[in-house]
Amino acid sequence: MDSRTFTVQQIYQDRRQYRVPFYQRPYVWNRDDQWGRLWEDIRDKAEARLQGGKAIPHFMGAVVLEPQRKQGLLGVERHHIIDGQQRLTTLQYVLNALVHTLRAAGNDKLLALIDACLTNSNPETMEDVSVERFKLWPTFRDRKQYEESMTATSVDELRQRFPASFTQTGSLRKIGVAHPPALEAIMFFHEQMLDWVIDETEVEAVTRATALATAVLTDLSIVCISLGEEDDAQVIFETLNGHGAELHATDLIRNFIFMRAGTDADDLYSNLWSQFEAPIWSESQTRGRLSRPRLEWFVQTAVQAQTSEEIDVGRLYAGYRRFVDSAAGLHAAGAQLTMLNRYGEQYKALVTGAGSTPISVFGRRIAVWDASPTHALALRVATSSMSPDEQLEIYGCIESYLVRRAVCGLSRKNYNKVFAQQLKRLIDGELTTAAFRNALSSLSGEASRWPTDDEFRRQWIDGDAYPGRLDAAKLRAIFHRLETAMRTEKTEELVPLTLDSLDIDHILPKSWYSHWALPDGTTALAFDAVNAQPLRFSSAAIDSRTQAILDREDALPRIGNLTLVHLGVNRSLQNYGFGKKRDALFEHSNLHLNRALMKRDTWDEAAIVARGEALFEFATTIWPGPGTS
Repeated sequence: MDSRTFTVQQIYQDRRQYRVPFYQRPYVWNRDDQWGRLWEDIRDKAEARLQGGKAIPHFMGAVVLEPQRKQGLLGVERHHIIDGQQRLTTLQYVLNALVHTLRAAGNDKLLALIDACLTNSNPETMEDVSVERFKLWPTFRDRKQYEESMTATSVDELRQRFPASFTQTGSLRKIGVAHPPALEAIMFFHEQMLDWVIDETEVEAVTRATALATAVLTDLSIVCISLGEEDDAQVIFETLNGHGAELHATDLIRNFIFMRAGTDADDLYSNLWSQFEAPIWSESQTRGRLSRPRLEWFVQTAVQAQTSEEIDVGRLYAGYRRFVDSAAGLHAAGAQLTMLNRYGEQYKALVTGAGSTPISVFGRRIAVWDASPTHALALRVATSSMSPDEQLEIYGCIESYLVRRAVCGLSRKNYNKVFAQQLKRLIDGELTTAAFRNALSSLSGEASRWPTDDEFRRQWIDGDAYPGRLDAAKLRAIFHRLETAMRTEKTEELVPLTLDSLDIDHILPKSWYSHWALPDGTTALAFDAVNAQPLRFSSAAIDSRTQAILDREDALPRIGNLTLVHLGVNRSLQNYGFGKKRDALFEHSNLHLNRALMKRDTWDEAAIVARGEALFEFATTIWPGPGTS
């Protein structure tokens, strides 16, 4: 390891290219956090040059470089930037902005000095002129806008190349546009430099431009740490960046993978990693109390699908390294990326529900059921040799298990263990559709059992569904599946069937007191219901009217009393008597869920039980229980 301090001119004057490796993050420095302070430092040094003061270099920090062995006579020297790519990239933008400023100030004599720090010479001896001519070559994600910005010969050409970023008067838009970072940086430094150079003072612009160029080239210094062959670039990168708040675990994982890539790194990135740079993978996804980029949850799930062992997302990078180090055949970058790609498309289908594959259908159906413990098993099933029908049968068992336990009010705390066991059986080659159903059917106890039809029916008919054991999203999902099952080939289909715009309604309303008579013909007040509740726990006798009030309150949250209605109906009628409510809310509904309601003249506790029974017949077909198929 060799450490030296260099000026900007010394860093860039040799025929050399600094490459940002694939595993590095894209350029992220900006006006508020870094550019503004850097410009102030440059301006101060330029002012000192004008005043003839002693030049005291401004220290910009350190960069870590890894020299690359040159193959053959052609080509430029290459150094990988292990740490410090933001500084070195920004300095290229500063130098580019300085070129535009010198031209505007009429100081062409210094252009050759600046250009020597931006462009490598002797293109005839390069292997790839389009790449090697640049002093710095960014990571794949930044290249297009970097190249377009850095090769523009004037500010007018920048305006032509990026018309969406400029106003009609030619200034950079301040709001409403996410500018390419290279363009925004160059324009920021150019505007600051030009304002300073043409300042209305006695000093000519040419002289001020010379002072500015001198400050940039010779008064900014950086410590360059050059690694030797015995130094481990990966360990150094992790040491420098592993505790930074800006890095995600998958940034370190990307580093870990591409540190093992050879000359095929470009192809591996383009063909096997670039898909993971899409916005969907950086979106935040929440599980429990933890929010992480979706890519982190995916990597965790992919490793678990491969091994059946749960990996702590809070220690994802360390867990991934252990996984690769212990896995036969996964040490090479290509093998790791192939494994991740095998699961990547399946995971995207699972979490988005897009498409018609079995795992897409499963993803849509379980989206609201807090089903992340099933994801690793789902990936393994999707990438197995099972036929689509066999996959759908496995997924159907999982969905039934989740729905039945939710309706019965059973805990989901043991789901990780339950589905990890089934995943291990699949990895060991022991899992068939019949074996999977038998395994779930054999589970017992509150924490794990798959509710039988008898238990499912009791809770479906009499349980507190909403409000209660199910939230609005879960209840709407149940109604979606019921509605789909109720439609036959002879009935009109909604393609695709969506109930998202419908609202959950209690047919017997929660505020039933004024318009819904009790069996004895009387009505009740809200405080009658409140006063009746303590009597449930009293040894005192309960009269028939009070019991009727309690029975009615019990019936409110049951599935038989719940349905979906359009948000646009007159909701002021929702608490009225059944006849008026039926005509206002259900008469124009095209849902099969509501067809039976249109034919009824009355609605009471017995009707709620009867409707629950009717819906349950569909439920057992949709979500068959243990021991059935």
